[in-house]
Amino acid sequence: MHSPLRQTTSRAWVDAVMADFDTFLLDHAAAEKKASGMAISMLSHYPDKVKLVSIMADLAVEELSHYREVVKWIHARGLLTAADTKDAYVLEFRKNIRQGSEIYLMDRLLTASIIEARGAERFGLVADALTEPGIKKFYTAIARSEERHYETFLNLAYLYLPKDEVDARWSELLDIEAELIRSLPIQAALH
Repeated sequence: MHSPLRQTTSRAWVDAVMADFDTFLLDHAAAEKKASGMAISMLSHYPDKVKLVSIMADLAVEELSHYREVVKWIHARGLLTAADTKDAYVLEFRKNIRQGSEIYLMDRLLTASIIEARGAERFGLVADALTEPGIKKFYTAIARSEERHYETFLNLAYLYLPKDEVDARWSELLDIEAELIRSLPIQAALH
């Protein structure tokens, strides 16, 4: 599946990450940990949605395994993990989640899908920029995994909600996310 994103990441972002890769690694670890927590939150919030619970349980484990792998790279570089910081991109994007049970579910699934699509794009750019084979292979695999996750969240939205409503909101949120990418400062972080 091709990327649905409407604003590509700039070369300046890749340059910022490569110039301060240690900071990027620390942020990546925090992002994986938060993604695992988000999956647990989803399955806790929707215990009546059997398919969602099953998929989110698997996703939580997968994201935590990604965290474990990033921690190995962090420790191999002589670094320590750091306290989590607020992710301005995620916080700003999640402000668009509407209230009301069905539309809240739709918006949670669709924002998560777009965040995963952005991760897939950016991890792929990092993989392309890296030269050391081991970590390059790791980021190539992570990019593919994030692409699967974006599809998973989108497919869950289609499973539980009317397709025409999902398509309309998906388009709106993709436009919102593109504007957010254009407006946020470039830093050595996933978002």
